Amino acid sequence: MTCMSDVDNNQVGGGSAMIKVLTVSDEVVPTIYHASARKRFHDVDLVLGCGDLPASYLDYIISNLDVPCFYVPGNHDEPEHTDYGKTLMGPPGGVNIDGRVVRHDGLVLAGLGGSIWYNGGKHQYSQSAMTARVYKLLPRILWHRRINGYGLDILITHSPPAGIHDGTGAHAGFKALRWLIERFPPRYHIHGHVHRNYRLSNVFETQVGSTIVINTAGYRVLSIERLASVSRPRYNQP
Repeated sequence: MTCMSDVDNNQVGGGSAMIKVLTVSDEVVPTIYHASARKRFHDVDLVLGCGDLPASYLDYIISNLDVPCFYVPGNHDEPEHTDYGKTLMGPPGGVNIDGRVVRHDGLVLAGLGGSIWYNGGKHQYSQSAMTARVYKLLPRILWHRRINGYGLDILITHSPPAGIHDGTGAHAGFKALRWLIERFPPRYHIHGHVHRNYRLSNVFETQVGSTIVINTAGYRVLSIERLASVSRPRYNQP
């Protein structure tokens, strides 16, 4: 398994059954919010949103690339009032997986949005509240672990786990996320919230046990092997 440092061409994983994933959060990137993105990202199979992005931006990406999108909210996500008089609660073509575990195209995905509590916003949680949210996911994670031997392929969150890529105050990471990736490790944990220009950390990719933790503030392009599609039998349960 190799990780290249270039943000525009970051290849993660190996093998033949690969899926290319565009991950985005926190920043509207002009080169993505542009008609040329369709050609530039023509081989992307899936979009994952890690929060703090306008719904119209995610919707543009989904429509332009014509691929599925799963996302979680960030601490600044609010209904978006468009210039054409419509209020968007989220990208019309996307699926909010906050607090859920889903399967898509041979991958098992889970999502937990929001940040640490700091001023009482809608998507803010105390450490104990996030612990409760993590515990609520465990039965589904364990169910998949029993089937595929490892549980989650990708965990997407807005905030980082405690002690990894995080800061203090509003940018502190969640202890429960750190516990989750250490006790029931996903193959990848992708988060946002910590903008690169905050300079809270110069590290944007960290190996924690068997989990690769990636800060996607802005965007990343990842190639991920579909392990579950090879080793897991077909089941009807979603």
